Amino acid sequence: MNCLRFSLAFLVLSVFTSFAQADDRPNFLVIMCDDLGYGDLQCYGHPSIRTPNLNKLASEGVRFTSYYSAAPVCSPSRAGLVTGQTPTQVGIYDWIPGGSPMHVRAEEITLPKLLKTAGYETGLFGKWHCNGKFNSPDQPQPNDLGFDYWFATQNNAGPSHENPTNFVRNGKRVGPTQGFSCQVVVDETIHWLTDVRETDKPFFALVTFHEPHEPIASPDDLVKTYPDADKKGEALYYANVTNVDRAVGKLLAKIDELNLRDNTLVLFTSDNGPETLNRYPNAWRSHGSPGPLRGMKLHIYDGGIRVPGIARLPGKIEAGIESDFPVYSLDLLPTFCELAGAEIPQSAKLDGTSLAKMLAGETVERKKPLFWHYYRAFGDAKVAVRDGDWKLVALWDQGNVSPGSAYKKGDYSLIKDVKFTDFELYNLTEDIGETKDLKDQHPEVVARLKKALLNKYDEATSNAIDWFAERN
Repeated sequence: MNCLRFSLAFLVLSVFTSFAQADDRPNFLVIMCDDLGYGDLQCYGHPSIRTPNLNKLASEGVRFTSYYSAAPVCSPSRAGLVTGQTPTQVGIYDWIPGGSPMHVRAEEITLPKLLKTAGYETGLFGKWHCNGKFNSPDQPQPNDLGFDYWFATQNNAGPSHENPTNFVRNGKRVGPTQGFSCQVVVDETIHWLTDVRETDKPFFALVTFHEPHEPIASPDDLVKTYPDADKKGEALYYANVTNVDRAVGKLLAKIDELNLRDNTLVLFTSDNGPETLNRYPNAWRSHGSPGPLRGMKLHIYDGGIRVPGIARLPGKIEAGIESDFPVYSLDLLPTFCELAGAEIPQSAKLDGTSLAKMLAGETVERKKPLFWHYYRAFGDAKVAVRDGDWKLVALWDQGNVSPGSAYKKGDYSLIKDVKFTDFELYNLTEDIGETKDLKDQHPEVVARLKKALLNKYDEATSNAIDWFAERN
């Protein structure tokens, strides 16, 4: 693979090596939205949506223009972040309905497990969506995967974002809550930070907002600030994103108040691209934007997987910079573990790369290209790899399947036995919208990336789990 040099201006090696001292290890705060599009933030070019707190966060750190999720749909994306592996490799193939046999297994190596072993306090707040039998002894729960404390829902906030009733705290149902989901989640995170966690330990907090996923509900005072949003549901969506921004501002203000700012690595991102308006009747409020990218949620093209990514670590990351270096949510596990001094077992089959050397201005070499697989993606394009500027997309031979309709009996063969009939090649630096297929002009690049793609696909599916066979 190509050696990719990180072009950001970071401080010198002595800053990085100071993390070797346990008392100075960074905290990690990951904030992830649900279905937030690449073009949905003001600092990513949205012409109408106001996001002042996220604009400020970007001005205080780095705004990534090539940040990628692990998948174009929610459950695989979350499983990838937690395990550091291609979601297919751990058996998470699609979004997980309630009651589904699909889940992240207890034996998986996970980021919160590794950080907990290294002495970190770990907390999950918001949407979980890594099992079908939520809060049941029949499947692993967040605590089984390394979270000391969890306040979560299986999937969406229900019955809507306003006053949700389906949160569970450490195995006990919470009942009715007051407010909008992102504020409810932030309030619980603040409670944990101030009143629950052991303050002499570093922490890892995974904050997973439900917004702006349907069913959308937004504060009236924010909806009224978008009088020019004249399409049905548009003002609700815009206000929903601004409400997320408001919640982020509240959480970051508490980080400052607790004197945690200078030693907390904050990452803001999304699980996948924006929902489309035409997929199901209740999506009439989904007005998310992929910006200049091709496709949206459920697409293997960049609109489904390239998402906002903003990182801040004062004194370590220079403020107000931008990078087009490709960053991957699967990079978080090895990066955080290196910064935390957490040992990763040799048996771990990680697909990301530690980016910790970037803090020293050093070259980072990826041994594997970035890889995505989603067998129910829109169209025939189901698998892709990115290496440097190049992205290769693989088209399959199985015809149309219903996008995003969840893993079912009989789907195992769609994962295990497919053949790829054609490939498309794009230069993402020159063609961010993936409009010009260059496979005929660069056969040598196609041959190299095709080999890498097929090898990784075989590896990811070699021990694929047939969940319904296992249940029976």
